[in-house]
Amino acid sequence: MPRLFLSLLVVLLAGPSARALEAGFAETDITPKVDPKGKAVYLAGFGHNRKATRVHDPLKARCIVLRDGKQKIALVSVDLVGLFLEVVERVRKQCPGYAYLTVSSTHNHEGPDTMGLWGPAMWSSGIDPEYMKTLEKQIVAAVKNAEKDLKKVRAKIGSVKAPELLHDGRLPIVKHDDLVVLHFHDAKTKKPAGLVVQWNVHPELLGGKNTELSADHVGYTVAALKKTHKCPVVYITGTVGGLMTSLHLPLKNAKGEALKDGTFEKTERYGVLLAEAATKAVKAAKDVKLTPFAVKTKPVYLPLENKLYVLGAQLGVLKRQAYLWKNDPTKGEPVDKIEKNKKYSIRTEVAYLRLGDLDVACIPGEIYPELVLDKVQDPPDPGADFPKAPIEPAIYKQLKGPHRMMIGLASDEIGYIIPKRQWDRKPPFCYGLKKAQYGEVNSLGPDTAPLLCKAFKDLVAGK
Repeated sequence: MPRLFLSLLVVLLAGPSARALEAGFAETDITPKVDPKGKAVYLAGFGHNRKATRVHDPLKARCIVLRDGKQKIALVSVDLVGLFLEVVERVRKQCPGYAYLTVSSTHNHEGPDTMGLWGPAMWSSGIDPEYMKTLEKQIVAAVKNAEKDLKKVRAKIGSVKAPELLHDGRLPIVKHDDLVVLHFHDAKTKKPAGLVVQWNVHPELLGGKNTELSADHVGYTVAALKKTHKCPVVYITGTVGGLMTSLHLPLKNAKGEALKDGTFEKTERYGVLLAEAATKAVKAAKDVKLTPFAVKTKPVYLPLENKLYVLGAQLGVLKRQAYLWKNDPTKGEPVDKIEKNKKYSIRTEVAYLRLGDLDVACIPGEIYPELVLDKVQDPPDPGADFPKAPIEPAIYKQLKGPHRMMIGLASDEIGYIIPKRQWDRKPPFCYGLKKAQYGEVNSLGPDTAPLLCKAFKDLVAGK
């Protein structure tokens, strides 16, 4: 009897930290059918009327489901340019029982238009409703298949810096060059159970002239890692604003010849190099405790100040629910019609995951590295539109755990999230430039970053 009591006491004292970690992986095909004589598939990410001519390599929905004995979390990544929150919420309804489920996008520029911005003309949507229905089914299937694959695992975490694989396309130069890898092993067999790779770059090396459906470098990276480590791989995009890109990077082939942007040869080379960097992170990985889970989410209403976005909503090109803007990021009144001389907002969300010793920030768009790493320019450039704007609370500054990871475009794609004091649309332009840098045209507005970063800070603090 004393031994039984002692055993029970040990279990009670161990509490939540004694929960066993389970993980399951799955992937499903989300490649649209391409028929040059049939319905057009419009490619997203660059200009209009870019029609797919064939499938070069498949697009995937890749999922990891984690369970700590009490709660389940699903992290899905799709080889797409972005999805709106409403799509993710429909997926959640079909996958009940999850403490948190996110569908993030790799921000692939060589997949189909899933947002309505890249159709045959500026004010014509490129979305195929039938494809979107199939896409949702395949995402749900990935989640359910990953749950069926759940098994007890042990986890390791590793990271390496890879600045040589990033080009910053906008001044000031601030790179988020941390590549993070989670490596899971079957607790019984000790064999590799799966990898989660998180990196911060636009998958756009194939450029705007390509007409073949492709996952861009992500497909090559995943394939190389699968071959090396003999296990499933989930690739997650993190901090890509700013602009974190693979374009303009000097890469050479095995013969020492310079490779050109817009080619599959350079795209494959980049993917393989990224896989090699991830393998270095795997080799340096150390044991990490990923239980228990703690999940916090928070809805945020952000003012829709971009006039092009407002017009797109009026014309039905951007199809997502609009709300009256009440100067309060916690409130929104849904509207059926957008009228002149009224201010509107969209509803999005931020999330914070504490997975044992790993803190994960889930941010719904393309956030600038400055806002993640606490590197907003100070003092601001005199040419900035809002040089007196306060510096936003940095995302990683809120994460207090031993390890950190970022999921960008998490559950939504709201565009660029730009430090307000680096907003620069009016002359004189920053850094002595003769014209505005790229970025603001694809942002909701200058107040997006202040409101979103504060919402995340409050979320982590429990406010």
